[in-house]
Amino acid sequence: YLLDKSDKYDSRDVERLQQDDKWVENYLIWRHDVVDDTLKMIDESFQWRKEYTVNDLTESVLPKWLFENGALFLHGYDKEGYKLFWFRVKHHIRDPKQQLEKKKLVAFWLEHYAKRDHGKPLTVVFDMAESGISHIDLDFVRFIVNCFTDYYPNFLTKIVIFEMPWIMNAAFKIVKGWLGPDAISMLKFTNKSDVQEYINGEYLPPHMGGTDSFKYSYPPLVDDDFQTPLCENGPITSEDEHESKEEIDADTKETGELNEEQNLNQKKMNSVEQISKSEETDKTEFKPKNAKKALTTFKGPLLHISPAEELYFGSKETGEKKCLIVLTNVTKNIVAFKVRTTAPEKYRVKPSNSSCEPGTSLDIIVSLHGGFAASLQDRFLIMAAEMDQSSGAGVPELTQFWKEVPRTKVMEHRLRCHVVESSKPSSLTLKENSFSIPAKTNEDLHIQLTRLLQINKRLQEQIDRCLWFQQLSAVLSLLSVSVVAFCFYLVYTQRS
Repeated sequence: YLLDKSDKYDSRDVERLQQDDKWVENYLIWRHDVVDDTLKMIDESFQWRKEYTVNDLTESVLPKWLFENGALFLHGYDKEGYKLFWFRVKHHIRDPKQQLEKKKLVAFWLEHYAKRDHGKPLTVVFDMAESGISHIDLDFVRFIVNCFTDYYPNFLTKIVIFEMPWIMNAAFKIVKGWLGPDAISMLKFTNKSDVQEYINGEYLPPHMGGTDSFKYSYPPLVDDDFQTPLCENGPITSEDEHESKEEIDADTKETGELNEEQNLNQKKMNSVEQISKSEETDKTEFKPKNAKKALTTFKGPLLHISPAEELYFGSKETGEKKCLIVLTNVTKNIVAFKVRTTAPEKYRVKPSNSSCEPGTSLDIIVSLHGGFAASLQDRFLIMAAEMDQSSGAGVPELTQFWKEVPRTKVMEHRLRCHVVESSKPSSLTLKENSFSIPAKTNEDLHIQLTRLLQINKRLQEQIDRCLWFQQLSAVLSLLSVSVVAFCFYLVYTQRS
């Protein structure tokens, strides 16, 4: 493919394919590990990416009115923690002259999110409330579908369609033909009464039965995770002030001891590999109470971050209130970093704004304030950028550095929360083995039950439709018999 079509690919995509194993893996997963099909998909998506100049799509190259229209944007999460990609159909008017620009807007949002969250899947929401025949644009819908089926591998979790008008039933039968069997199972037709099976009310607007007060506006670009003003740390609430002071003193003492030990060890180490080996022994000497051991590592260009994706907190029952984030500087320069959260009133991060020396590791403690519980919707953002060796690492220097550093030189990585529920019931202890079902199994059963209910609902609708047609046929048949009988009566009377 490269030899025959090298001029049809963007060299940046080819370079990424050779370096990004996760990207290759997503293509293989989406094509069920069939190599020939995977190669064909990569070829088609690479040609499409160059045709639409995906790597160069920015706010400045797209018309401002596209963003102001509010038909497409990212906001909120579904019940499984996946980002929501909204398509407000009532704001879309079919116009062939604007079609290419609108398609590029879709590509912009998908690429913007893919680069920001490293290809984590999306849930698409077609909000069809107040839409009608003038908003039907099958070509545009097909483009959105193709983006997920052909160009962005393993990027789609489900398509939630809200209040589809009956007049569009025929159109969506055509759409189903484009999706294929795998993607058809991802279609979820909903209305106000059942949409919360997939999305919590806190991320649904009032017209969908939710409580989300979010109002789309532009500028700035919608980034609901970390809007300004950004918070590095939450305030200490009055109810846990005493406890927090004790924790701070204890943590400061332990952190100081740890830093002394690390400094001694670092003098003896000559490479990052040696440091990574020593992390296991260092971490055993310092563990926050109930902190979960990091099992995965995100390998970024500036920092390796462990855990890679999730911070494990406990429920109020399990009482786990602290997590550990380990940052390892893999560059030859000092790396400044910030840790920010979507719920600053809940969490305290220490340190939240500091720097990491070349080839060293640093521990960050994330703790919950008293009276709060972690939520699946809570997120953490780690920002990092290289500093000059001559720059200082004090608070004034870091403040000035973050004001001046270009956004393009900042590495960003996001972590989500995972709430660990107790696997044992609080009141039932006799048949312990019978009730120690993992929470994941219960979630799977809930999903299967939901699917069965949806299938049952659709079958009921089909039965009702069949009964209606049957009644209509009976009435028509009766009318036909009556007409024929009347005709025979007229013929008979004329003859007589």
